[in-house]
Amino acid sequence: MSVDPDPRLLETIAEVEAHERDLVLTRFDNDDAWRLGCVLVELGRDRDLPITIDVRRGGQQLFHVALAGTTPDNDSWVQRKVRVVERFGASSYLVGLRAAAKGTTFAVQHDLPLQRYAAHGGAFPIRIADVGIVGVVTVSGLAQRDDHALVVEALRSFLA
Repeated sequence: MSVDPDPRLLETIAEVEAHERDLVLTRFDNDDAWRLGCVLVELGRDRDLPITIDVRRGGQQLFHVALAGTTPDNDSWVQRKVRVVERFGASSYLVGLRAAAKGTTFAVQHDLPLQRYAAHGGAFPIRIADVGIVGVVTVSGLAQRDDHALVVEALRSFLA
């Protein structure tokens, strides 16, 4: 017998899906990657957050910074989250939430090695209108919901 998912989980999924629909760019080049990365650095420094920030386009890493308090493990988390976005075409947080809503985990659902994939919040697809996903922006170092929220905040600021 299947158990209905927690309504709060479904609300969170709807919220993250809305983020992905709303946070769409009209263009994204190397200078845009730099500016988006700098927005995240400013947010991280202002709040004294121990985060690693990574911005990629077309598989090329265009921006990468590890703020004070991070470790090499954060780089591993970045790589693993990026692979989820690239493989599933959705934010790493949304992929993990969707598995939870089905009463399972990402690892069980997809049978992918945890050393290579992490469906935890923090990696977000960079979408261009009428084009699709062209890159990934990632934060690692906080709780997964907070990693995701920081990326969303930065994208909103970048789009404003």
